[in-house]
Amino acid sequence: MAHIAGTDRTQAVLLPDVLDDYVRPDNPVRFLEAFVAQLDLGALGFQRAVPAETGRPGYDPGDLLRLYLYGYLHRIRSSRRLEQETHRNVELMWLLRWLTPDFKTIADFRRDHPEALKRVGREFIVLCRQLELFGGELLAIDGSKFRAVNARDRSYTPVRLATLQRDIDRTIARYLRELERQDEAEVGTEGPSPAALQEKIAALQQRRTRYEALRQELAASGETARSLTDADSRPMMSGGRIEVCYNVQTAVDARHKLIVAEDVTNAAGDRNQLSALATAAQEALGGATPVVVADQGYYHGAEIKTCLEAGLTPLVPRPLTSANEARGLYTKDDFVYDRALDVYRCPAGETLTYRTTTVELGRRIKNYRTRACGRCALKPRCTRNQDGRKLTRWVDEHLLEDMAMQLRRAPALFAQRKALAEHPFGTMKRGMEQGYFLLKGLAKVRGEFSLTVLAYNLKRVFNVVGVPRLLAALT
Repeated sequence: MAHIAGTDRTQAVLLPDVLDDYVRPDNPVRFLEAFVAQLDLGALGFQRAVPAETGRPGYDPGDLLRLYLYGYLHRIRSSRRLEQETHRNVELMWLLRWLTPDFKTIADFRRDHPEALKRVGREFIVLCRQLELFGGELLAIDGSKFRAVNARDRSYTPVRLATLQRDIDRTIARYLRELERQDEAEVGTEGPSPAALQEKIAALQQRRTRYEALRQELAASGETARSLTDADSRPMMSGGRIEVCYNVQTAVDARHKLIVAEDVTNAAGDRNQLSALATAAQEALGGATPVVVADQGYYHGAEIKTCLEAGLTPLVPRPLTSANEARGLYTKDDFVYDRALDVYRCPAGETLTYRTTTVELGRRIKNYRTRACGRCALKPRCTRNQDGRKLTRWVDEHLLEDMAMQLRRAPALFAQRKALAEHPFGTMKRGMEQGYFLLKGLAKVRGEFSLTVLAYNLKRVFNVVGVPRLLAALT
């Protein structure tokens, strides 16, 4: 019994004469065509949106934008691979009307339009608002590390530079001892010749000089790290190891897990990212006042206050770290604050009263003390300070206390954070294979990530709404 046989390659076949017949009415490429067609590309900041009257004609930026949107939707980001697909992919042939730009033209388009690409993403957010795809009641904010175009051995910190210089000094010292040993020997010895050792020493000295120059540059600039490939990237902890990364931030609406706002920063931590991202999401939602949930890495009094002033309701748990707890001493949580009297009561029942106000890092801090510590039997469990226990309180700390009470009252609300915030990152990194950047420099990386976010949102909306309804919304 034979296998299923294919058709003879030399046999004439009757295929549709019109390329449009190869693309179904509900194919997503039809939405990409219509969506880009209704954009004002010149107003969004794309170059050559209006063709020049003289010179060689260039590609319409709309066509290159369609190409990238299709590529990011189908895990194709390389400009060379995109060029290949234009020659063999029927959907792209339809979308680009048989255009086949070269990879350099494709790569230059993405590199030269970071801000314009971000504005395209915002235009799609506006369309999603028109379709009422946002709940506007709950936002989840989270960050993730995306690898930069840089190897770890091409990134330097002051500590690493000092370590490398010490290693070089030890190696040079070892080579010098070997030279002395060979000079003292009466006959030839095994090992590298004196000339070879001198060459190695000279090369090491040159390398040490380069490291010293880098160390001085870091000290002068105040930076914590310097990458020789992508100067804006930074070493960060990712997946349990140090990688050269960018810190990607997203704000996700709870209704359909759509990303409302995004940002890319080279700050390793999240403490200063909450308010900017939350207010950007609020603006994208048309002024809504949602509850904003984030993990303890975002806990920062000033950031939380800014969110509250904008009408948002942040829910961020306080980190459970305390030096006193590690030493077996009472923590601040063991002291009860009386808001009406503006005093603290310690575990022994004594009162810590307000004494002075200081300014630390731009924040007004109130200081509380008591004179009862010297005679208190609990002092060994409370403080090792000879002057007794001191407590400090930010003047707006009641905002943090009220937020903590809200968290205790609505644990289920905060429990949704992980499922909402981590879903997009999982989809991007595993489903879309976009856990790393192809461009260098913070500005360009932000534009590249905007493409990733737009592709993610497109995938979600295609599944939730469908292509026909999206096309109808554009008419």
